[in-house]
Amino acid sequence: MSVNTASTGDAPKLDVATSLTRALLAVALLLSLVWVYARLQNPFPYFGTPYEGRPVAATFTATDQDGRAFDFASTRGQVVALFFGFTHCPNICPLTLSYLERARQQLPADVRDDVRVVFVTLDPERDKPALIKQYVDYFGKDVTGLYIPAGDLKAVANDYQVRYAKAPVEGTSNYFINHTTATYVIDRTGRLRVKYDYTQMPQVDKVVNDLREVLKR
Repeated sequence: MSVNTASTGDAPKLDVATSLTRALLAVALLLSLVWVYARLQNPFPYFGTPYEGRPVAATFTATDQDGRAFDFASTRGQVVALFFGFTHCPNICPLTLSYLERARQQLPADVRDDVRVVFVTLDPERDKPALIKQYVDYFGKDVTGLYIPAGDLKAVANDYQVRYAKAPVEGTSNYFINHTTATYVIDRTGRLRVKYDYTQMPQVDKVVNDLREVLKR
């Protein structure tokens, strides 16, 4: 009696191939889980101070430098570098805006427009939209300058823990604004991700690295 053994030699090969595929898939899954765990345990080492829990950034309405109504919620989908200051500021404000725009320009061209620098004046008495426009245009045509009436400004500033107060110049009618000098980075989904002290801003390359990471997710 003859026995057909034509298929018996192929079965082990099929089993080996199936087992190998399953093993590779298992390894790939394991590596993915290890990567996720590693990121959770060792998050990206931001140069700025990261926000725990990624709180939602407060939204508000304002008037932009062209006199148009501006809703901060419209920035969703972009990464925003938000700074509060005033146009008569002698040093910190112009330097901060210069560093932020320099950082934006150092990003790859395909994501550069996904980052928006936003300046909010803390001196609505003097800084009307026309003056804000002259000021922000100096730093770049893509910088957004915002005016909020004094009656609404305090609430917006409080939402970002920004403190500000007039500081009269002795013997004159002039004044400065003493204010919080932080920069706030908000991601595409409208969540606060990183905060910088103004003393960190000169290290533009490190700010760029942070922005690259925020742009990813």
